[in-house]
Amino acid sequence: MKVLGINGSPRRGGNTDLLLDEVMKGVASRGAEVKTVILNKLKITPCQHCDACSRAGSCRINDDMQMVYRELEEADRVVLASPVQFLSPTAQMKAMIDRCQALWARKYVLKLPPLGDRRERKGLFVSVGALKMANLFEPSLAIVKALFTVLDITYAGELVFRGIDEKGVIAKHPDALHQAYLAGQKLVED
Repeated sequence: MKVLGINGSPRRGGNTDLLLDEVMKGVASRGAEVKTVILNKLKITPCQHCDACSRAGSCRINDDMQMVYRELEEADRVVLASPVQFLSPTAQMKAMIDRCQALWARKYVLKLPPLGDRRERKGLFVSVGALKMANLFEPSLAIVKALFTVLDITYAGELVFRGIDEKGVIAKHPDALHQAYLAGQKLVED
């Protein structure tokens, strides 16, 4: 089993990194192959809405997103990890999600499997946010769930923490990292 972690945080060594690392450790403890992609290190042009993908089923923009498409196709499980900024995933994560318009076109226009085959895939969302408001994650969850629906990835749940802002403070949370480790294990056991 291959598990792809996609990290949308612009900050290395921060709360999102720590949580995603623990999720992937939990995954690896069950024998799965893991790979993490850090979006901030990639060059991903925003979607240009040129509609080329509606004809070809692939994006015409030749940048690092081509590698992300391949990784998504190979993955059996996908973990999206992003802090919440202005009630949504980061710009890095949103650019990647928007470029999945090509996969939307494959599925809904060309009537092809968006990730090249119809095998079962599952996905998890991991996030932190500085605010403590009750509906902090709802907009991000809507975006992530919509992406997973387009990609035919079954939504396996989320691991989210409010009131987390300062770099690395998640490590002081009583059980956040343990929860992340267990979420990784559960993702590959189900």
